[in-house]
Amino acid sequence: MTIQKVITLVFFLTLSSFCQGTINDQSQFFVLMKKSLTGNSLANWDSEKPLCQYKGVGCDNQGNITKIDVSGWSLSGQFPNDVCTYLPRLQILHLSHNNIKGGFPKSITNCSFLEELHMSATSLTGQIPDLSPLQSLKLLDLSNNQLTGDFPLSITNLTSLVLLNMNENRHFNPWQLPQDISRLTKLKWMILTACKLHGPIPVSIGNMTSLIDLELSGNRLVGKIPRELGKLKNLRLLELYYNQLEGQIPEELGNLTELIDLDMSVNNLTGKVPESVSRLPKLEVLQLYHNSLSGEFPAALANSTTLNILSLYDNLFTGEVPQNFGLSSTLLALDLSENQFSGKLPPFLCNGGKLNFILLLQNMFSGELPEGYAKCESVVRFRVNYNQLEGRIPEELFTLPHVSIVDVSYNHFSGPIPKTIGSAKNLSELFMQSNSFSGLLPLEISGAINLVKLDLSNNLLYGPIPSAIGDLKSLNLLLLQGNKFNSSIPESLSSLKSLNYLDLSSNLLMGSIPESLGELLPNSMNLSNNLLSGPIPLLFIKGGVLESFSGNPGLCVPASLNSSDMNFQTCSHSYTHKKTNNIVWIIGASVGIVIVGVILFLKRWFDNKKTETEHDDHSMSSSFFSYDVKSFHRLSFDQREIFEAMVEKNIVGYGGSGAVYKIELSNGGVVAAKKLWSHKHKHSVSDDQLVLDKELKTEVETLGNIRHKNIVKLYCYFSSLDCSLLVYEYMPNGNLWHALHGGKFVLDWPIRHQIALGVAQGLAYLHHDLMPPIIHRDIKSTNILLDIDYQPKVADFGIAKVLQARGGKDSSTTVIAGTYGYLAPEYAYSSKATTKCDVYSFGVVLMELITGKKPVESEFGENKNIVYWVSTKVETKEGAFEVLDKKVSDSFKEDMIKVLRIAIRCTYSTPALRPTMNEVVQLLIEADPCKFNCCNMSNKKKIETEEVINKPKSIYDL
Repeated sequence: MTIQKVITLVFFLTLSSFCQGTINDQSQFFVLMKKSLTGNSLANWDSEKPLCQYKGVGCDNQGNITKIDVSGWSLSGQFPNDVCTYLPRLQILHLSHNNIKGGFPKSITNCSFLEELHMSATSLTGQIPDLSPLQSLKLLDLSNNQLTGDFPLSITNLTSLVLLNMNENRHFNPWQLPQDISRLTKLKWMILTACKLHGPIPVSIGNMTSLIDLELSGNRLVGKIPRELGKLKNLRLLELYYNQLEGQIPEELGNLTELIDLDMSVNNLTGKVPESVSRLPKLEVLQLYHNSLSGEFPAALANSTTLNILSLYDNLFTGEVPQNFGLSSTLLALDLSENQFSGKLPPFLCNGGKLNFILLLQNMFSGELPEGYAKCESVVRFRVNYNQLEGRIPEELFTLPHVSIVDVSYNHFSGPIPKTIGSAKNLSELFMQSNSFSGLLPLEISGAINLVKLDLSNNLLYGPIPSAIGDLKSLNLLLLQGNKFNSSIPESLSSLKSLNYLDLSSNLLMGSIPESLGELLPNSMNLSNNLLSGPIPLLFIKGGVLESFSGNPGLCVPASLNSSDMNFQTCSHSYTHKKTNNIVWIIGASVGIVIVGVILFLKRWFDNKKTETEHDDHSMSSSFFSYDVKSFHRLSFDQREIFEAMVEKNIVGYGGSGAVYKIELSNGGVVAAKKLWSHKHKHSVSDDQLVLDKELKTEVETLGNIRHKNIVKLYCYFSSLDCSLLVYEYMPNGNLWHALHGGKFVLDWPIRHQIALGVAQGLAYLHHDLMPPIIHRDIKSTNILLDIDYQPKVADFGIAKVLQARGGKDSSTTVIAGTYGYLAPEYAYSSKATTKCDVYSFGVVLMELITGKKPVESEFGENKNIVYWVSTKVETKEGAFEVLDKKVSDSFKEDMIKVLRIAIRCTYSTPALRPTMNEVVQLLIEADPCKFNCCNMSNKKKIETEEVINKPKSIYDL
């Protein structure tokens, strides 16, 4: 054998040994992965199969692993170290949408052949190392994580980069885009949304001419928009919204002839929209809302053939909108609200047949509604309120198949309400108030079966209120005040069980008040300033809502209940004894034995009446001695003061179980007293009733013995056969529901987070620090009270459930405590409460705090709630931003997203997957927006003195 042959043989043997070693090393890496990561998908990696046949694995012709893609496999654990020691030829590593622990895998920087690294939404924490060694890297996606420390400016050394996505990393130290970012000349996608950018946009970006997507939104960029951006001839998407940019829009942006989407909303921009921008040949989306732009409507937009979405909301635009606008393009959404536009509405908006949103509110448009709007079958929301429009509403407007909201309020419209309203099957909100609509309210309105809100107030409507309105079972708001309705109040209104507010005031309504209307209590209603007559039903008097009937001279109250606090006449004998007099008249024509019976009946009746009158005429202070009193704290007030102050003028609200009084004490203190509703009969106390009263006392004593800063303090409990009173500490800022949805003030995020954390700590105390644990069963925003510093206190512990059960023996076991929209799904069908039910309800409260929306709103869809709505939105980046309350300062959006993640976990449909309240407390502490003293808690002082106008910030909020 020649020396050459020997050398060749040795070479092949060595190569064979090397290859075998490489394959063994590669196998070892997959063994490590299966040990350090858990997830069902890894079962597909069968050790008997060749590595290159593994799902998600790719190889080159020599059997080297070049690709691992386990994106979305729901893996959890730590990614193995030294990946490229085992896989030296790795080019593609996709780990997105998993739960990778232990921070960024630093050994990845040894992968010299790596071209794609995708680790989006992997729960990454910690700092990013120097990435300079990854010279082959083309795609880098570390978006939607919790990375901290300094932003990795070493990326400027990765000159092969084509995609850079650091979106939604809100824990970086504040940083600025360096001038040498322009070294990335091959970069096409630069997505740096919500990653703590501040300072100016460097003019050097104009040299990155390969860019097709530039997203810098949700940061704190300042200064002017550099005109050098006009050099980016390939740019298709430019997003600069939610920053603090100022000055004018550069004329040079008109050079971006490939631009499709331009969004510079929510900044401090001024001046006119350059005509060059309006003429961009491929522009489909132009959003400039919430700036201070002025001038006339960009006229060139009327000739655009590509424009789909235009939002100029909340600026200072003036003049008329061109009448041919919409004729050339297929519009999807139009929002010109809150400007100073005038003249006639453009008639051709719907020509493209796809327009969903027509939002033209709060301008100075005049003239009639164009007939073409009534043929816009695609429209979902139609709002032209607060203008100077006149004439009749086209009848076909209500027959549109998809319309959900119609708002024509505060205009000069006239004529009758069209009968076609009965065809509005998808209509959920109809606002026609403050116009000159006249005639009858058509019976056909009962066909609009999905109506949730109906406001026809302050018009010229007359005639009867149709009883068919009782068929609108979804109504939660019915406002008919300020018209000329002149019938009796239809009994059918009592069937509107979802109704939260009813206003029939300032009409010509006659007759008596239907007693069945009391079934709507404790919800608000107003029947004042009508021509109603007869006695006010006892349920309204006991409910403390007499103010709702003022201005009806014909109304009266029984003599036994009259007091100086009631501005009503005492009912005459004819009212009180109407039925009795009829009976006497009939019986008087009968035989003598019946007369004797009548005499005996009247004697017994007067005896009872005398007893009842004597009982009711006693003041509360004198009846104090008949109460059983239980104190839970050292009292610094005379308990008689409580009874003397329980008069109508001191009522501050109603809860699910009774009227609430604010009582100012002689010692300068203030307490709240709740007089519990009583549904039992005065002369029939069953064994079942006594058991339930004992259960109520047990519940109250449990609450009285709780000591926690976030649980409302119960001072004492008074009970008697007829009434029960609870005396609490007074909460001057009311409850969370009114703070969020009352519309007077805006709670900024630090206050909302403070409330969320306090409630969580209170519930954690109930669930984990007490033996046995206490389950609240009715966590909701109305049961969260706020003290002077907006510290929250949880109230109403199961008392409502006991009161509801008073109806009968079976109801005590079948009744479900809780409120629709907050109920955990398993509780609704099993009626078995657990601590995880409270966690779910708390998650709904978190969503209220984050979104500013109520648990159930019409926009969520029929039979859908806020949990469903949020789950449909957070699938995309844009959707997650969309659910955040636009009234909250932009600087806290990163913190809100953290808490949104917690809320989603709390509302998992499977109880076992929800965290405990102890875990929730820790998560909320980690999400504290003021952890580094970067926020100003003076907001709570501001909202006590300033009334903030709440305005939506995007087209979807309108």
